[in-house]
Amino acid sequence: MADSDSEETVAPTSAQLTAARKFVKAHGKPSRAVVENIGRAGARVVLVGADGALGDVVVPAVATGEALVEAVEDLETASWDAETVKATKIGAAHRRKMAGR
Repeated sequence: MADSDSEETVAPTSAQLTAARKFVKAHGKPSRAVVENIGRAGARVVLVGADGALGDVVVPAVATGEALVEAVEDLETASWDAETVKATKIGAAHRRKMAGR
């Protein structure tokens, strides 16, 4: 197993950057980003808009997610603290999608 400290950081792709920038533009400034490790698949950058909307971008590594957040103007690094959780507004359609319906 490779040591995560020795792994090379993979830069976010233009598609990943575009997706995050479009989210911020559509859902307000500042938006928040929580970078979550999802194992071998990489990392998920969960986006929380100023309007409470949720979105995400999947990247190959946590370091890539952190680089994505740094590269997108008006996107702030966040964690799942009380303030970020309160900022989310999960509607019925999103709840159905998360439930696999």
